[in-house]
Amino acid sequence: MMEHISVLLHETVEGLNVKPDGIYVDGTLGRAGHSSLIVKSLSTGHLFAFDKDQVALDESRIRLQEDSDKVTFIHDDFKNMKKVLNELGINKVDGVMLDLGVSSPQFDDANRGFSYRYDAKLDMRMDQSQTLTAYEVVNHYDYHDLVRILFQYGEEKFAKQIARSIERNREIKPIETTFELVDVIKQALPMKVLNKKGHPAKQTFQAIRLEVNGELESLKQGLKDAIDLLNIHGRCSVITFHSLEDRIVKDLFNEVSTVPQIDKRIPILPNQIEKASYRCITKKPILASEEELAMNNRSHSAKLRVLERINE
Repeated sequence: MMEHISVLLHETVEGLNVKPDGIYVDGTLGRAGHSSLIVKSLSTGHLFAFDKDQVALDESRIRLQEDSDKVTFIHDDFKNMKKVLNELGINKVDGVMLDLGVSSPQFDDANRGFSYRYDAKLDMRMDQSQTLTAYEVVNHYDYHDLVRILFQYGEEKFAKQIARSIERNREIKPIETTFELVDVIKQALPMKVLNKKGHPAKQTFQAIRLEVNGELESLKQGLKDAIDLLNIHGRCSVITFHSLEDRIVKDLFNEVSTVPQIDKRIPILPNQIEKASYRCITKKPILASEEELAMNNRSHSAKLRVLERINE
C-alpha cells in the first residue's frame, strides 16, 4: 500500500493562520496529515476532527496520540459539523479545513472497491456503516438516474451509451466487481476514446463514488456551515480535486465576499454602505509546486482556496 502524502500540506495550514489558543476543525481528517501540522501549532487550542471513515479515525488516533489531549475525534460527515459542535458547546471556531480528495489508503485498499485498478466487489463507501453501495447504484438505478449521475457528477459525454451498456449487461447477470464494470464501460465507448490517454472508466467511477457518498450535497451544506461558524479573522481552507467541487467552493466564496452594487445616483451615507462579511485570501486558487507535482501524482488536479471572515 502506498504511503498517503497530504496534498498542499503547508499551504493549507498556513492559509488557516493558526493561533496557539484557537479552535479548529478538520472536516476530512483522513490520515491526519494536515491535522498533525495544525496540532503542532496549538498550545491551549483544540482541534475537532471529523471523518466518515472509521478506519481513518482509528489510524489517525494512533498518529496523533502524543497530542490526543488537543483533539476530539468525531465519526460523522462534515456536513453535520455545526450541529455536532453546537451540541459540544462550540458555537464559533477560528478555522476550518476541508481536503475533498479520497485518501490514498481508500483507493489503494482493493477491498474498498474505489479503484478501477484493482478487482474488487463494487462498494465505494467512505462510511462502511451506510447501506448504499456502488453495487446498488450500478444494478438497481434506472436508466435515467444512471444518465443523470454520469452526466452531472462524471461530466461523461457518453453517459447515455454507458447507461445502456450497464442496463443491457445487468439483465444477463448482476455487475458485481470493479473489473466487470470497467468491461461494461469499455463496451459502450468508441475506439477513438478507448485509445486516448487516461483510463476510460475514470469519469464513471468518479460519478458513482460521488453518488454513493453524497459528496456534493455534503460539500454544499458543510461549506455553508463552516464559514458561518468562523470568528472574525477566522479562516476556511478548502482543497478540491475536480471542477464540480471547485465551482461550488469558488461560487460560495465569491458570493459571501461581495456585496450588491449600489447605483451611484442613489444618495447614501457612508455608514449605510453594506460591507462584505468575508474576503477571499486567494484571488486565484493555489496550485501544487513543481516539487510537489514531481513527488505526489495526486496533487496535479488539486486547487486550494482560502476565505477569511472580516465582519459579523
